[in-house]
Amino acid sequence: MSKVRVAISGFGRIGRLVLRAMSEYDKKGLFEVVAVTRHSASADQMAYLFKYDSVHGRFNGTVTSEGDSIVVNGQKILCVTPENDVYPWKELGVELVIEATGKNVTAEKAGAHIACGAKKVVITAPGKGDGVATFVMGVNEEKYDPAKDHIVSNASCTTNCLAPIAKILNDAFGIEKGLMTTVHSYTGDQNLVDKSHKKSNYRARAAACSMVPTTTGAAKAVALVIPALKGKLSGMALRVPTPDVSIVDLTFVPGRAVTADEVNAAVKKAAAGAMAPYVGYVTDECVSADFIHDDRSSIFAPDQTIEMNGLVKVFAWYDNEWGYSCRCVDLVNYVISKGL
Repeated sequence: MSKVRVAISGFGRIGRLVLRAMSEYDKKGLFEVVAVTRHSASADQMAYLFKYDSVHGRFNGTVTSEGDSIVVNGQKILCVTPENDVYPWKELGVELVIEATGKNVTAEKAGAHIACGAKKVVITAPGKGDGVATFVMGVNEEKYDPAKDHIVSNASCTTNCLAPIAKILNDAFGIEKGLMTTVHSYTGDQNLVDKSHKKSNYRARAAACSMVPTTTGAAKAVALVIPALKGKLSGMALRVPTPDVSIVDLTFVPGRAVTADEVNAAVKKAAAGAMAPYVGYVTDECVSADFIHDDRSSIFAPDQTIEMNGLVKVFAWYDNEWGYSCRCVDLVNYVISKGL
């Protein structure tokens, strides 16, 4: 069976790591990347940034540039420059596009890939508006319908951490309501030095100098994959001066009285069972640096669980770059496995 030909639109932080995850993490190998999009970067620059990574280290395979292509482990990948949302997917035989620009998150914008010959689009960001179905691996991927879900979203890195834990807790005890804070490493959406920002003055400040309160839709987005939690969760983000790895702090009111030990036992059981590929359970006294390049969606910290007078607080770590990129690969493989 020949591999499905895939293109990555956007070769930034997530685009590069998704390609890297295919080599280091992916065990199914149902697809091959034949093209990536670029704007101003040369193939030399793209190969360099793929080979050397300040957080995840040097790529453990081979990568070079050759004309308008990068060559990864002997596989030539064409670097294309789209104009006015026109892509050469039909000419290249591309059937699925990984939309990793962070910009084309609506059905209209992502649909340009389908108009140019692709059959499916997987967005590596929260989707917006109608026509984009959201899936989190381990939570609701079985709801995917290949007959109608042509543009799908892998949600956000934070939703990928929160949703599996919320599913476990809601299935075991029920969640009446809850508030989440993600203590989140800085990202490329923030500034290196103080400079105006289109979203808010908070994000205008130098990312490595301060803790920065900001917004996140991750908690509310959980309802897209767990409808029973609609209107029950909300939250915010606190960006901190670390380059990678974040932690979700969820405080919730359970549907019945529970102890911290019961909560931990429920997560431990799930992490050893059906949720094993996506949820970890770590009893060591770990810090954020210990989870760099961890491919799981959520790594539960049982020693941090607190119960008090009907309130429960839990914590789960996640590598917001690598873990999320590995889930993107999983979702692409899942979509392909159901037929294009």
